[in-house]
Amino acid sequence: MTAKAIEWLEGRLRILDQSKLPGEQIFADLDNYQDVVVAIKEMKVRGAPAIGVAAAYGIALGASGIKTADKDEFLTQLNQVMQAFAASRPTAVNLFQAINKMKKAARGDSVAEIKTVLVNEAKRIHQAEITATRQLSQLGAGLIKDGFTVLTHCNAGPLATAGYGTALGVIKAAKDQGKKLNVFATETRPLLQGARLTTWELRQEGIPVTLVTDSMAGYFIQQRKINCVIVGADRIAANGDVANKIGTYTLAVLAKESKIPFYVAAPTSTIDLSLNSGDKIPIEERSPEEVTHIRGIPIAPEGVKAANPAFDVTPYSYIAAIITEKGIIREPYREGLKVI
Repeated sequence: MTAKAIEWLEGRLRILDQSKLPGEQIFADLDNYQDVVVAIKEMKVRGAPAIGVAAAYGIALGASGIKTADKDEFLTQLNQVMQAFAASRPTAVNLFQAINKMKKAARGDSVAEIKTVLVNEAKRIHQAEITATRQLSQLGAGLIKDGFTVLTHCNAGPLATAGYGTALGVIKAAKDQGKKLNVFATETRPLLQGARLTTWELRQEGIPVTLVTDSMAGYFIQQRKINCVIVGADRIAANGDVANKIGTYTLAVLAKESKIPFYVAAPTSTIDLSLNSGDKIPIEERSPEEVTHIRGIPIAPEGVKAANPAFDVTPYSYIAAIITEKGIIREPYREGLKVI
């Protein structure tokens, strides 16, 4: 992907509005933190690592807009900015990791110095994600054999990571190693990230992709058309349980039943060792209108009740390996995740 999904332009944040893809490639220049919060809530920026990067830059923007020269008052207002980001989306831990890093970095002899430090820290967070996703992709590519057909769910490429990609990064790296691959991508209801974004990214990379509805995945797994499943993650608990886009758990169960490996690719910024297991991960419940409508067009009877959990949790026992920039981890996950 030649266009950068997130780019810092010294005093403003440029994002590629993912809600408009693939029909329109629209860039938005955000010069205040409130607009960045809205972009995260409305999924103009989405994907766990990308949300963390956007929040870091948004906090730097928020700091730049604080007018007081009194350090204590500045830090009080800065904390309010950080709280706004913390309330934007609850599941992806990268967001909270980035907020904590920015909070720790907010040190200096003057307000002006702190503002400069925060911009530099946001840039560091961004570069760390770029480096981590490239490294994990190189490691994970070793799990993909020549001639494999890979099933992926949701979108975990450069758009979602502000870097090289996680699940799609592994696929891209395997292709760069000269392996011939095919990809099956689920459409990923209700917001169609697979149909709109994953296929768009794979086509740009010249990787053959077949789009299927979410409910077709089991058919192709049963028909032995799939060699492995690889997905990204929004939060990984200490025992290896993984929160990812709704529908991931279903694919993991199907994969294990059919004896094909189910891989999770994620940078270490997605790991949350403070949570013992996945049942402690907060699951975002989004608007029912995302289910009853597609891009504002109703597809269900008016007034029908709809549920819309954005994520589900896959127990570690269904996962063949977790791919990070520091290594490929297999069971026992609690031991492996603890030492990275």
